[in-house]
Amino acid sequence: MERVVNISKNAKEAEEWDIKQQLSMTSAERQEAARILKERVYGKNCPDIKEAERMK
Repeated sequence: MERVVNISKNAKEAEEWDIKQQLSMTSAERQEAARILKERVYGKNCPDIKEAERMK
């Protein structure tokens, strides 16, 4: 995924740009971004929540 930088003059302009960018993404692009963020936060070997509940 390509990183995009936008410098806004104020918070409202930044929020509008963010919304437009999210709307322009395809479903696959949004899912890929979510997967990347999940890996950054939880790591690659994080158990699925469904599996973790079954292990109890």
